[in-house]
Order: sequence, then structure tokens, then C-alpha cells
Amino acid sequence: MVDISKAVIARIKKGGKNFEILVDCERALDYKSGKVKDLSGVLATEEVFEDIKKGTHASQHDMVKIFGIDDPFKVSAIIIKEGEIQLTADHLKKEREQKKKQIITLIHRNAIDPKTNFPHPIQRIESAIEEAGVRIDEHKTAEEQIQGIIKELSEILPIKYETKEIMIKIPAQYAGKAFTSLKQYSKILKEEWQNDGSLMTVVAIPAGLMQEFFDKLNNLTRGEIESKIIK
Repeated sequence: MVDISKAVIARIKKGGKNFEILVDCERALDYKSGKVKDLSGVLATEEVFEDIKKGTHASQHDMVKIFGIDDPFKVSAIIIKEGEIQLTADHLKKEREQKKKQIITLIHRNAIDPKTNFPHPIQRIESAIEEAGVRIDEHKTAEEQIQGIIKELSEILPIKYETKEIMIKIPAQYAGKAFTSLKQYSKILKEEWQNDGSLMTVVAIPAGLMQEFFDKLNNLTRGEIESKIIK
């Protein structure tokens, strides 16, 4: 069992009734996501409450009526899977750090320094985020926040966030192998396989990845590709 003093509340409201249990935050989230299948080590107690703060237990009658069972262990599993889990300050901090890393990676891969047309180093982006006092919202995806953060960073860091559309022709002998790299680095907008087995394609790629992208393709095809930036 989990140390009750370190446990958080998981709850669900169903059929007009409130059901609460005490759980380990991280382990409960792992159980909810399917990373772990066993409830051992998740519950601080097998008791199901109507209101934990008041110490009021949920009645067996209500559990049977709402869940069709009166087994507290099985009801607890439903609460974790379908209900809400209170997040600890440590977990929220960890989520913010993970989101920050995702955002930094997105900026590094998709944005360039307009003075050099090369991506900013990851360390420089991280320093600029700290300097600008950018607030990372752990409840939003990195993609949802990126435009606002770019705007904040542009006040102290020359930055241009853009995507290029490129038409590429790959000879037949390299097309299959190169196609994997196309999907890895870019979004394929148009794809035409020619009668001779060669591939004609139009891709959209973050400006900051262009050099790495062409280095990879040229290495795979021994430089035998034709390309043209069309947008």
C-alpha cells in the first residue's frame, strides 16, 4: 500500500454521486494510461469514500447502483480509469519540463535565425526562454503554445518560423530507401511514382531542417536527386 501521507485523491462523479479514493499520483497515472496493469502499489487504501475530507464512506448500495459491483478494489480501478486524478506539484513540474523540452525541439527544428538562415542552437533557445520569462502551460500541447512563445522570444532573439515546399525527383534505384527519409523529415504533399520507378514528390519541411534533410537525401542517393524550392 501507498503511504497515505503522500497520497492524492482520485475521484469520479457518476449518477449524481461522488466517489473518491486515495492513490499514488504517478502510479495511478501509469495505471490510467495502461502502462501498468496491476493496482498493487497504486492504492493507499482500498476504501471508497463519498468525501475523503469528511471521512464519509461511499455506501455499498450506491456502488452497486452506479457500478453494478460492491467490490471496493474493482470500483477503485474504474475510478482511476474513468475519473480525475489530483496531480502533485512535483508531477506538474515534471510535465512543464517535458513540455519545455518539446517546445525547444520544435523551435530548433522549425525555426531559423533570419541573419544566417540556420537553426538556433538548442542551448540558445533554452537561454532565451529563461531570459524572456516564458511561462510553459503543462495543460496545453507544445504545438498549441508554439506561436505565442515564438512571439515572446522574437523580442530578444532574431527568429523566423517557416516551412518550405520543395519538389524532389528521386531516381528509381534510390526511391524506396529515400521515401522513408522523406516521411521522417517532411510532410508529403504530393507523390507520383513514374513508369521508370522514379519518384516525383512535393514535400513541406521546416526551414530549420532543410540542411539536415538534403544531407540525408544526398547521402542516400549519392547526390543523384533533383530538387526545387517552389514556395
